Amino acid sequence: MDTPDSASGTYPAISLSVEGLACIRGGRAVFGGLSFAGAGGDAIELHGPNGAGKSSLLRLLAGLLHPAAGTIAWTAGDGAARPPLAYCGHRDPVKAWLTVREQLAWWRDLEGGGSVEGAAQAMGLGPLLEVAGGLLSAGQRRRLALARLALTEAPVWLLDEPTVSLDEDGAALLRTMIGRHRSQGGLAIAATHLPIGLPDARTVMLPGDAAEGPDGP
Repeated sequence: MDTPDSASGTYPAISLSVEGLACIRGGRAVFGGLSFAGAGGDAIELHGPNGAGKSSLLRLLAGLLHPAAGTIAWTAGDGAARPPLAYCGHRDPVKAWLTVREQLAWWRDLEGGGSVEGAAQAMGLGPLLEVAGGLLSAGQRRRLALARLALTEAPVWLLDEPTVSLDEDGAALLRTMIGRHRSQGGLAIAATHLPIGLPDARTVMLPGDAAEGPDGP
């Protein structure tokens, strides 16, 4: 797995090139002819109404779907075909019977390291470490889902509507976390129907014309 260089605190160089990408789901053309590029240190916001294909595009980038046409080309500094990815979907993977600490510890062991307490603090969950997931509000569950990003070593973050259910304080914490990731040479790509407010973010517009829903049909 790509990890930040221990001396510089940065990831190996990464880049993304998307050319003429098309997506068909359920026999319906979701989008076509889509082209854009990104690299380490960038933030890209995918904008468009429900049905535009924002979630489908994230899944294509993650390798969970195959394009109907076009290419997705990744480069990684270590020569890998594709850099490791962290995918944060629209639905929050929170277990009602596990505490915040237990859930973050599980993600830490899966993702490769980091501090549970540090991840909780990153999204303002420090006082809730011993609270069960079933007792969290919608905003707190979203914060918990996003806090696991602080535990991943993946240089590419794919985020589906990351600010849903967050108040402004939570959104500010997310922007700080993404900013830190970018400063280490990471790439963040977020599907959102409203701007997140990331500095110097690049925008990819998907017009769309049918209802897809946050996680596709």
